[in-house]
Amino acid sequence: MGEAAAFLVHDLKEGFPNGFGLKSKGCETATVIGNKTYVVDGGCDDSILSFRVQVFDHSTGTRIDPVVLGTIPEPCKGHSAIALNEDHILFIKGESPLHDSFWFLEVNTPYVQERTRSSGCEVVAWSKGVRGTVEKPIVVSGPSGVGKGTLISMLMKEFPSLFGFSVSHTTRAPRNMEKDGLHYHFTERNAMEKDIKEGKFLEFASVHGNLYGTSVEAVEVVADAGKRCILDIDVQGARSMKASSLDAIFIFICPPSMAELEKRLHARGTETEEQILKRLQNAKAEIVQGESSGIFDHILYNDNLEECYKSLKKLLGLDGSVNTCTKSIPEDFDLPPIVHSVSRIDNKIIITYRASDLKDESQKMIGLDLTSLKGGAPGRTRGLDVYPINSVSNGSNMINQLS
Repeated sequence: MGEAAAFLVHDLKEGFPNGFGLKSKGCETATVIGNKTYVVDGGCDDSILSFRVQVFDHSTGTRIDPVVLGTIPEPCKGHSAIALNEDHILFIKGESPLHDSFWFLEVNTPYVQERTRSSGCEVVAWSKGVRGTVEKPIVVSGPSGVGKGTLISMLMKEFPSLFGFSVSHTTRAPRNMEKDGLHYHFTERNAMEKDIKEGKFLEFASVHGNLYGTSVEAVEVVADAGKRCILDIDVQGARSMKASSLDAIFIFICPPSMAELEKRLHARGTETEEQILKRLQNAKAEIVQGESSGIFDHILYNDNLEECYKSLKKLLGLDGSVNTCTKSIPEDFDLPPIVHSVSRIDNKIIITYRASDLKDESQKMIGLDLTSLKGGAPGRTRGLDVYPINSVSNGSNMINQLS
């Protein structure tokens, strides 16, 4: 095992670079990575509504207010920070429930580098640390009338507890009986354009003067509920998603022939002849892209609906059990409110908590295993393994527990 990293106490009293222009309030941390110091205020001051990040560049002697992307943690009474590598900082919030305790600040990941290049500004990005893993989302595409909606409905009906839809965003006004957050997330155009610019959308399109799109957060919410997200997206949207941070399975549903597709469109009886001709023209282009663009991982031919459905289930591993997130300690695991110290041994983090009652000197230790981390900003960092560590009297016993 490697040497344990130095302990970092969350209540910083001094140590900010000269000229930084900040005074420690007892809830700030300063983490050095390369030639930069990242100072984060956890919001114990009532004037700070969320975590605030500032950067001091030692090479130029300048203070920078970076563009902050991702979901920003809610304020807390205190926090600890420890650099994981040259591009991530782990934050542990005090006085927070287990599901809201662990956050990651990306400072030099490929996502942050790309956003820095495109904006011309210093960029950092938050993501929430989540225990366990979930199955990859499923992106289903295909021309109109191919039967992809029917296949998805069959999947949802047979496995209602395993799958969920993400709720799209739109800038159009709600129609009769439509509810915000259920049918769409209805939003203002300037707000959605801002989120698109900040990389919070996996795909978007302008339709009849209104914006429609799928946000990163909408997909993550389905996964947070322990379900596998299914997205019914056109080929252009799938192309955008393939280029995004979404790690998904891309499936293209193809008709057996154009003649059969035309027959199905006529049988629906929902479009005029002119509309059908337009859909057939679009379908030809989509089929060419679906079969040759490299966007899709799998192509299924819907010649016979039942056989195609069987092939879809086999592809998704539904002939056995579907693995969902696993948790090593319960959600209501009792943590003392104060983080006393944080240290690191290889890919494991040791956190010591102290009881808030000064008469009670008891401590509790937990460990974080970082070896299975996946994902990241602007959504979630999944794969955290959190486990209790028994009280021990010396470092060698603790290392044995972590081995």
